[in-house]
Amino acid sequence: MLSVAARATYRVRRLTKPKPISPVASRLSDIGSGAGPVDTLAWPPVVTKRPLGHLCRMTIRTRFAPSPTGLLHIGGARTALFNFLYARHTGGAFLLRVEDTDRERSTDEATRVILEGLDWLGLDRDEQTVFQSTRAARHAEVAHALLAAGKAYYCYCTAEELRQMREQAVEEKRSPRYDGRWRDRDPAEAPAGAPPSIRLKAPQTGETVVEDLVQGTVRVANAEMDDMIILRSDGTPTYLHAVVVDDHDMGITHVIRGDDHLTNTFRQVQIFQAMGWDLPRFAHIPLIHGADGAKLSKRHGAVSVLEFREQGFLPEAVCNYLLRLGWSHGDLEVVDRETAVKLFDIGDVNRGASRMDYKKLENLNGIYIRQADDERLTAFVLERLAHRPELSLGSIAAGRIRTLMPQLKERAKTLIELADAAAFLAHPLPLNMQPKAEALLTAEARLLLRDVSVALAASDFTIAGIDAALRGFAETGGLKLGQVAQPLRAALTGSNVSPGIDATLAALGREESLARIEIASR
Repeated sequence: MLSVAARATYRVRRLTKPKPISPVASRLSDIGSGAGPVDTLAWPPVVTKRPLGHLCRMTIRTRFAPSPTGLLHIGGARTALFNFLYARHTGGAFLLRVEDTDRERSTDEATRVILEGLDWLGLDRDEQTVFQSTRAARHAEVAHALLAAGKAYYCYCTAEELRQMREQAVEEKRSPRYDGRWRDRDPAEAPAGAPPSIRLKAPQTGETVVEDLVQGTVRVANAEMDDMIILRSDGTPTYLHAVVVDDHDMGITHVIRGDDHLTNTFRQVQIFQAMGWDLPRFAHIPLIHGADGAKLSKRHGAVSVLEFREQGFLPEAVCNYLLRLGWSHGDLEVVDRETAVKLFDIGDVNRGASRMDYKKLENLNGIYIRQADDERLTAFVLERLAHRPELSLGSIAAGRIRTLMPQLKERAKTLIELADAAAFLAHPLPLNMQPKAEALLTAEARLLLRDVSVALAASDFTIAGIDAALRGFAETGGLKLGQVAQPLRAALTGSNVSPGIDATLAALGREESLARIEIASR
């Protein structure tokens, strides 16, 4: 555990950010599977698999490594997105490792939610998912290899001894850490039958330095770190040790994760070095805060990826918004997937924490809704309306929604708003009138509806024909078009808000429109 002084040290001693690593080969012997040349004619880049011997360039390999102990948080989703985009940008591979070594807190349901969230965001993985819990034997093997090489040692401290160390450190106002009492002690002195843990024999002088692609050069004095446990006395690996072994065995070249992991990195670097393994490049991205600058939580709004889905956000809008939380390219705000893959570079990520702005996300979502395919939006709307028993859904209602979708989507910022706006098209007669719509249906307005229905019945019920009929009716009666459209809108939709009245009439069709007008005019 780092002391307050050490944490202050690495915060202060950050230098200029280094440029991202060139993809020239530097650790091919550590990569478990190879990839050949990139087909530059295809986009996104297509990587052709080849044996390792054919490689002359390093294949970038990134990973997202969540713990299945809860929901896929929006911060985790951004980390996954950055890993995905960097892999795609460089023609590399994006992998998923589920870090489920905490068997008490890890659940199958949380794993399912993580996979579902990544699939919804379109973050496809290039290899099978690795479950960390299945690799415990390998983690132990490496711990014993370090032991055999003199880079680790058995520690026979009891829980009571460790508790006393912590209490003494607190009393002396020091950072609690192991005092190294078994580092050079003869194991023959161990109590009989006492199960040992294995601790890394960490360097006690000098510094551990991380050249971070986002944070710059970060360093901590080795004297501030103790000898960490890598294998517990019950034979299970610690998280920090398992992560290093897995990253090495998976051939991970770039570890991109939240900057809350930065303190872990110093210890993990020491394990890499003790094993003589090449280090991956590290990139620690800043956390996401709420609009008030506090850590993002439920009180700010949705924090889980699938919550955003339920609230009517499109995955491409969420990805675009997450991309812009910490990364920018000039004044570019709307960034589709293809453009993001082309432009994204991890070295361009900002150091400062980002603030979640839900209004900005809504506005961006509205842009993506307006750009979305009408058939796709119709399917989304029908799916959401299916849970409303008062509606009559079927091919007729679906056809009306599909017809009016170009107009419906112009005002919607979420799929919930879109579904609500389309619901009247599937409502059986009589409609439930909203108070504002009821107020429009005065006695005078009801008389007007009877007259305008005659003009409409004589039209061909195309949008152009309906528009001509309504304008002619208004002109003949000395009325403004709005004076005709407003009571019509109330009669047709039960609301005072809808798309253009001509498009609404055309979507409902002649028979349904005239029936609704007749009922409202009574």
